[in-house]
Order: sequence, then structure tokens, then C-alpha cells
Amino acid sequence: MSTDKNILIRMANQMGEFFEAMPDRPEALNDLATHIKRSWALRMRQDLLAYIDTHGMDELHHVTAQAVTVHRNALV
Repeated sequence: MSTDKNILIRMANQMGEFFEAMPDRPEALNDLATHIKRSWALRMRQDLLAYIDTHGMDELHHVTAQAVTVHRNALV
């Protein structure tokens, strides 16, 4: 994985850690996906999804992995 991809994974995982504290899991997943959609450039989102498609979600925080799974279509 390139440095850029390492940064994307790290950023996504930091968000997962933050949103994990929300008591309402569906709301947390939605809010995390919405944050990525609003804050990340399309190319960053595409790179994250391409990395996941190639390497799986093992490196992602479990909340981030859930958010991407549930809201994937909203991220593109």
C-alpha cells in the first residue's frame, strides 16, 4: 500500500474510533459515511473503495468497515 493509501486508512480509522462512541449505531454509521462524503474529495473516496476491493477490510476499524459496507453507494 502506498503512503497515500496508508493515510486514507489511518484517517478512516480515526473517524471510526470517534463515531464508535455514539450510542445509536445506525446513526453513527450514517454520520461517518456522510462525513467522508462531505470532507473527502471524490478521488480519495474512490481510492479507499478501490483499496478495500483489492485488499479487504481487515485494516479498517470495525465501525468504519460497517459504515462503508452499509453506505458504500453514497460514497461514490
